[in-house]
Amino acid sequence: GANPNSKHGPLFQGHTNGASGVLLTEASDLAAPVLDYEEEQIEEAKEAYDQLRPDFAETGSPRLSGGLNLGAQVHWQFSRDPSLFERTATIMTYPQYWGHRLTGVRACDLSSLGCHTDFWNPAERRFSSLVDRMNIAEKLAPPLLANAVLGPVLPTIAAQTGLDPATPVYCGIHDSNASLLPHVLTRQEPFSVVSTGTWIIVMSVRGQEVVLDASRDTLINVNALGNPVPSARFMGGREFELLSQGHGLEPSDAEIAQAAVSGPMFLPAVVQDSGPFPGHQGRWLDFDPEVGSIARSAAISFYLALVSAQCLRLTGHQGDIVVEGPFSRNNAFCSMLSAATSAGVVRAKGVTGTSQGAALLALDGRVPEGLYHSGPAVFETRAAFKAYAERWLRAVER
Repeated sequence: GANPNSKHGPLFQGHTNGASGVLLTEASDLAAPVLDYEEEQIEEAKEAYDQLRPDFAETGSPRLSGGLNLGAQVHWQFSRDPSLFERTATIMTYPQYWGHRLTGVRACDLSSLGCHTDFWNPAERRFSSLVDRMNIAEKLAPPLLANAVLGPVLPTIAAQTGLDPATPVYCGIHDSNASLLPHVLTRQEPFSVVSTGTWIIVMSVRGQEVVLDASRDTLINVNALGNPVPSARFMGGREFELLSQGHGLEPSDAEIAQAAVSGPMFLPAVVQDSGPFPGHQGRWLDFDPEVGSIARSAAISFYLALVSAQCLRLTGHQGDIVVEGPFSRNNAFCSMLSAATSAGVVRAKGVTGTSQGAALLALDGRVPEGLYHSGPAVFETRAAFKAYAERWLRAVER
């Protein structure tokens, strides 16, 4: 879409995991290669970093493995190569590095800083105490809202691409918050969004005030407007693939209803280092259904919905639940999620919420009619679904 305030079409800069960052020299070269946030060697400096990082209460950023906390990456890099600190003129969030390549402007995006970097205090909307402890206050690029215009493309970029030299480049946004943005701009609060994919990420907007439990993979995200959003997550999509072994089926409504009455259950968890049940060893209850069977597919979807319901409880959910991504089309998942939470479930239509949210950055908060659609809230009230959810929770608590 085009910026309504400009005759030039915007150039949207990409998004990526909030754990990524870039170290730049004064001359805009990479001071070091961009680090893989799953680099195992980062654990070498774990104890030293843990003594520096702020409490969860300050940052809403849980301690994660490897380099999933950007602060841990930067700390490890500087500890391995003392000369790197002097060579580094600017520390940037990764998406904004590409904005810099396009415009020459150095910046960080608030939604990326607020994605478990340890560098941001979301309640006070400023850098955390870690920044001073690491002596990098002068090195971090200025934090900007996602819809800030970094500037027009550089003349060299315009010449190479044929773009209009006045094409604006926007700061950019963290992907989960891009999915959240259309709802923040159009939906009455309170509500929650369940963004599904490899990760299932729950974000509760203006729900009940809760004290987040960092040990259960909760965190504070920062939305496109710079506001804190209690969140929780687990690797639901990956668990679906592992449990189904690539043979997931789509049960009919009748088969889903039957599974709620007499089907087996799966108890947490497959991926044990994420989610609200850390350290729990996943197992089947009643019986282990055959791979590729309807019973297995329904039970897996029920399981993922029930874990999502626990994430919603941990984040203080109130109001309707919007399900985005692949699981919005999963009837078993949506039915069990509604029953387990006693809330209406809204299925977001389409699978381009991230792209639509990014596009909205150029529209100054206006959502064009027809750009974003979602169906009405659907409630699941059948007793069998609620009974299944209650029995599952009792089994987990045991």
